[in-house]
Amino acid sequence: MIQEERYDFVIVGGGPNGTALAAYLAKSGASVCVLEERPEAGGACENTEPIPGVRITPHAMYMYSGPSPGFEQLELHKYGFRMDWSPQSENLADQQARGVATTEGMSPITDKDAMGFAKLAGMLGNPPFIKDLLRATFWCPPHPPEVEVTAENIPYMQVYKQHQPDVWTEELLDMTMFDLMDEHLETEPFKVMHAMVAWYSGAAGHWEGVAIPAFACDITLTMYSGISVPRGGMHGYFHSIIRCALAHGAVVRTCCPVDEIIVENGRAAGVRLRETATRDEKRIWANKAVVSAVDVKQTFLKLVGPRHLGSSFRKKVDEISVKGGSIWVSHLLTREPLIPRPKFKAPGCENPGEYGGPYPCDSREIYFEHVADVDGRRGDPTVPPERLMWIATQSTRFRETDPQCTIPGVYLESPYYVLVPPPEYQPDGPDALDKKKEEINAYMRKAFSQVIENVDDDNLIMHLANTPYESEFRNTGLIGGTWCGTRHCDDQWAENRPLSELARYRTPVEGLYLCNQTACHPGGLCHMAIPYNLMHILIEDGLVEPGKWWYPSPWYIPQDGKISAIPR
Repeated sequence: MIQEERYDFVIVGGGPNGTALAAYLAKSGASVCVLEERPEAGGACENTEPIPGVRITPHAMYMYSGPSPGFEQLELHKYGFRMDWSPQSENLADQQARGVATTEGMSPITDKDAMGFAKLAGMLGNPPFIKDLLRATFWCPPHPPEVEVTAENIPYMQVYKQHQPDVWTEELLDMTMFDLMDEHLETEPFKVMHAMVAWYSGAAGHWEGVAIPAFACDITLTMYSGISVPRGGMHGYFHSIIRCALAHGAVVRTCCPVDEIIVENGRAAGVRLRETATRDEKRIWANKAVVSAVDVKQTFLKLVGPRHLGSSFRKKVDEISVKGGSIWVSHLLTREPLIPRPKFKAPGCENPGEYGGPYPCDSREIYFEHVADVDGRRGDPTVPPERLMWIATQSTRFRETDPQCTIPGVYLESPYYVLVPPPEYQPDGPDALDKKKEEINAYMRKAFSQVIENVDDDNLIMHLANTPYESEFRNTGLIGGTWCGTRHCDDQWAENRPLSELARYRTPVEGLYLCNQTACHPGGLCHMAIPYNLMHILIEDGLVEPGKWWYPSPWYIPQDGKISAIPR
């Protein structure tokens, strides 16, 4: 007889969010089952070997979670997490020495640029308040619906008012990141470079009303985490999370795709697995809650039957914009190391493998030309390759003991990121660009060759790439073809993300919660933010009671009539 399976929580999706939540819940004493469709958990935190000896990172590359409470609360160092953090001050000084890449070469970064950037980032405070700023922006759940959101109670505004009052102004809530930088920085290329980093990381530099969230997306990587790569890549980071979850008793089942979230009497009661799942029993029951760690559209338009949801809600979900950015990721395998052209050999990037960062950063005119292509048009990229914006990762970011390529006499530069129009909006179908992969790859190489002098057929062994649609297929949580998914603009930020009904991770179905990177607050690349924020809500609903190791966000406001997540 097949034994019925029951857990306190059933989590759909074994990516970094679902698994980190499982670790939190299991450490709190709850029974948890994580169901992952693919043969291996990890989601976008993955490494793959397309050929033996070549390891690439198809999606997430850098560590954005440096300020996360999860490192302390889950004690990930006990489960194998290792990281060589780049010192913040050295990183800023190194960037200032190199300058910013433009079509004319490396543009200098002035002292006003450096000091203004450091001031906004909280690095000039005594003591520095960058950690408080980032936790207030990302690692804090949105306010309850009965609380009027004002300039006085938005967490990051409180941090500035306390630590840097000359930055605080109500006008911040209407600004773009460009507006903010125009007040505090000096040179155009420096501003464009950081707006581009923000665009690739979450809230974008050109969206109104999210100046600080966009800036925080940037500094989470460039300042706090120092553009650092975990030992073993992001998959090594994920390994520490899954080890933590398993050590506390969570069950993780791979090759177990979910076909349906079972709703009984208006409440999420469990899930039904697809017939191809590697389990005899196809129903797994949840005593307390089901948590969907897959994207918001798949959750409500596929996994929850339409009879359980109002038609107006389903329509709003269907109409959520996924123009949050779609990334074409390139990996170049070559016979000789890639070498920057002479005008880009500034201090810090004289040698092969040391060029990295955004290009071209001449002006916001180039930036907005690319934005219009990605957000405003459909079809193939139309920006001339000479003006196409892209971000390269330095191969020297990887330690010699942790190389991407171990084949003698072969070199790998990876990843190279380029934003392209989202697959969902392609007039010839979401796989339209995939059918032109070699043509698009050649277009990308022409763009890279503006900086790199030997991206040519004689040197190139292989150009590996994953398109946005391939990224979605590999990781069903990545709507829009990237970790950003839905837009991080003012009307889809915090209390509105992605809809006001879903802003605090609850859903119209009782006992069903959301924990997905591309739709929940804050989105983007802030690892462990969503599981940490969701814990506040699950505590409020009386579903979990963590131990003394738990501490909530200091900016958290409990909901009326609920159990406070602040320990008594």
